[in-house]
Amino acid sequence: MSGPTDEAAVRRRVEACDWDAITAAVDRDGYAVTPTPFLTRAQCKRERDRFPDDGVFRSTIDMARYRFGEGSYRYYAYPLPPTVAALREATYPPLAELANTWAPRLGEPHRYPPDLAQLVEVCRGAGQTKPTPLLLRYERGGYNNLHQDLYGDVAFPLQLTVGLTEPGEDFTGGENVFVEQRPRSQSRGTSVTIPLGHAVIFPTRYRPVSGSRGHYRAAMRHGISTVTSGVRLTLGVIFHEAR
Repeated sequence: MSGPTDEAAVRRRVEACDWDAITAAVDRDGYAVTPTPFLTRAQCKRERDRFPDDGVFRSTIDMARYRFGEGSYRYYAYPLPPTVAALREATYPPLAELANTWAPRLGEPHRYPPDLAQLVEVCRGAGQTKPTPLLLRYERGGYNNLHQDLYGDVAFPLQLTVGLTEPGEDFTGGENVFVEQRPRSQSRGTSVTIPLGHAVIFPTRYRPVSGSRGHYRAAMRHGISTVTSGVRLTLGVIFHEAR
């Protein structure tokens, strides 16, 4: 079981990151893999082991049923597991700073609140009351089609995924895929491998890109390439709530 020390350790690891470098990479490239892990090997195993526990989750999605891909994912119910809650709360503030830097570049008049609890209240005011962190599981042949994680009018522009299994040991294939569509240009795709316990941070919907006439919106979608062997599990951390 996790406890206060476990949660505090997650917060310390998050806070110890060089967030200036991380957010600069997201701003420049559209994504960033954290140089150090957010979760330990034991914490990754604990989250993997939760997947069969119906009492932890509010809903389960069979991707094939909806033509989303091949695999399954489960949305956590409240209260979130302490490690997941601590990770979500600790990573939000530095990402909110980047989101507020992006807002005027994207032509958005509003500012994002400095802490997660305030964003959750904004979501609830818009009728979005369901938690969105989730566990995703893919076996051999599994994949996830390109998509965006939008659940209502309120959408925080950044999210992250933590690798809960070790690439090359627990599974092969299964890279994170990001596709950026710039106006009047062909799409650009990038594949990223997440080491165990590390996170990849990326845009939920758009990111600002500098052009000859200032900044413009580049649409971003993400997915998972085909898993060629083994089993791949990840923890998805989305900050806005769902209807």
